Amino acid sequence: MWTFDNPPSKQLKERYGFEPTREWLDHLRLASVRFNDGGSGSFVSPNGLVLTNHHVASEQLQKVSTPERDYLEAGFLARGPSEEMKCPDLELNVLISMEDVTARVFAAIKPGMTDKQANDARKGVVARIEKESLDATGLRSDVVSLYAGGEYWLYRYKKYTDIRLVFAPERRIAFFGGDPDNFTYPRHDLDMALFRVYENDKRVASPAYLRWNAKGAAAGDLVLVSGHPGSTDRMRTLAQLEFSRDREYPTYLELIRRRLDVVRRYSARGQEHAREAANMIYGLENALKALSGEHQGIKEPRLLAGKARDEQEFRRLVASRSDWQAAYGGAWGEIAKAKSRHLERYDNLAYRAFSGYQLPETAMTLVRYVTEVTKPDGERLEEYHEAGLESLRFSLLSPAPVYPGLEEALLADDFRLSVEKLGPDDPFVRAALGGRTPAEVAKELIAGTKLGDPAERKKLLDGGEAAVAASTDPLVVLARRLDPIRRETRKWYEDNIQSVERSGGERIGKARFAVYGKSTYPDATFTLRLAYGTVKGYPMNGTEAPPKTTFHGLYDRAGGFDFKPPYDLPSRFVERKNALDLSTPLNFVMSGDIVGGNSGSPVVNRAGEIVGLIFDGNIESLVGRFVFDETTNRAVAVHTAAMTEALRTLYDADGLVRELLRP
Repeated sequence: MWTFDNPPSKQLKERYGFEPTREWLDHLRLASVRFNDGGSGSFVSPNGLVLTNHHVASEQLQKVSTPERDYLEAGFLARGPSEEMKCPDLELNVLISMEDVTARVFAAIKPGMTDKQANDARKGVVARIEKESLDATGLRSDVVSLYAGGEYWLYRYKKYTDIRLVFAPERRIAFFGGDPDNFTYPRHDLDMALFRVYENDKRVASPAYLRWNAKGAAAGDLVLVSGHPGSTDRMRTLAQLEFSRDREYPTYLELIRRRLDVVRRYSARGQEHAREAANMIYGLENALKALSGEHQGIKEPRLLAGKARDEQEFRRLVASRSDWQAAYGGAWGEIAKAKSRHLERYDNLAYRAFSGYQLPETAMTLVRYVTEVTKPDGERLEEYHEAGLESLRFSLLSPAPVYPGLEEALLADDFRLSVEKLGPDDPFVRAALGGRTPAEVAKELIAGTKLGDPAERKKLLDGGEAAVAASTDPLVVLARRLDPIRRETRKWYEDNIQSVERSGGERIGKARFAVYGKSTYPDATFTLRLAYGTVKGYPMNGTEAPPKTTFHGLYDRAGGFDFKPPYDLPSRFVERKNALDLSTPLNFVMSGDIVGGNSGSPVVNRAGEIVGLIFDGNIESLVGRFVFDETTNRAVAVHTAAMTEALRTLYDADGLVRELLRP
């Protein structure tokens, strides 16, 4: 997961005899796309065509669907520009430039400052840097922390918000095998989707695009992945990892299982309920499997024993020089004390929140937005900095459909959970329920709110504090009542936990550079990274996993389960089977280092041509949040040969194939 300012040129030259030029890297960077709602993609034609995964596109597919037409299940193909369907709230980002601003951030933190003062100063200078960049360039400007705070970089993005759906296959083939096959290999999925980027109602020119290699990747090939891995915890301290193991993961997993039960019960009410809940169920099942694998990994004694040895050796090297020890040596102990203190109010932080669904959190965001924007930029909550307001407004004013019945079911259960975990006398619970039952309050709130209408949201945003203060919308009234309680909880966390972890992380990051130099890559931060590896299988279950699968394997696996869900196939795959070249490679594995967020990343060859599309990792890769083991950790990709064959033979998308294969 190398940053593009520090590519693995030495490693690539020594291991593969390949040394990417600056022009090669710049072209790949400008062809790479970040999906701001999570995921990656790439330009694959000079006319703004973007390739990503079906599961990255699924949220937008859900939002453009109707009770009469379910594009998640049925798929979608635009036969021409007039049929390309505008997405309600999708933002794509292309990384234009990177600037090291570490010295400026560190200069704002004066000697003798407390951790809280340092945290306030850090947030203030970050806001100034982002605002200055936005004003000077007009580009989305994000200051990102790397190496646990050892470096700070300003990433400038070209932002696009007129994104239109061009193609998506049926979910049954995009997610063939469903949850049982998720995070496994061999796989047989056509997990792809195509969008097109527009600006001023015209297709954008995208000269930095990846040429389509229809032959795709072959066993033994060097391949590289350019994408946006979400987050890893490889540089966290032992105390932080133990806290995650003992408190965070059990909490997350309980929440996911509980919510999954609520959504499944809602889905079972009827066909339309099932459509409304389908994408949330997929996301929750995916999260449950991923986090369960991560939790099993971090509970493995050998993993934490290895982390303990590494940390002990690192601290020994720091202590070997008195100047290093004086500057950095106390950071580990301070972080450990902060994590112990974190336990004091962990339940408050975990159960005084609404997240993962729309209406209640929209109300809270509106209440905070109108207050925060009246403050100096550096004094605001971080998500309300000036540089990010345009994206926040774009999201808040989305015309995407809202499903009130689903919102009510989720809100009622969140209230029940708060009562169970915090008790009926907790200030948050009293303010939320007023002695009434969770079901009664949730029903009344959702039935009475008008926040499902984007025009109502816009009226409150434009009206500012006065409009929000005067609103009688029941969700806005609730948010006003709960906001002081949630703010106090957050302030305690930022002042007592976050500030210590950030200051300590910065010192440990500086110590890492002093001891080891910049010989490795930082933890993932949903910023653009370059990974590399070889197309190859791996030892599995006493045998070998093959480097690729084919359409032959797809039909064999479906037949082995008598074509019953989730191993059933779309009708076109049955009716046109004889027209397919069944020997065509479908999926393949490579040894690159990827995690969640890399979904939709292009896999390219030495020539910079696209040869595959990342869509998953194998089950052995789930521990990759904490450690990367090249022996068995594999990224799973869709082969370009399969995408070409399917588009041409099964979907009659000859126009798209011509666009992809243009010389």
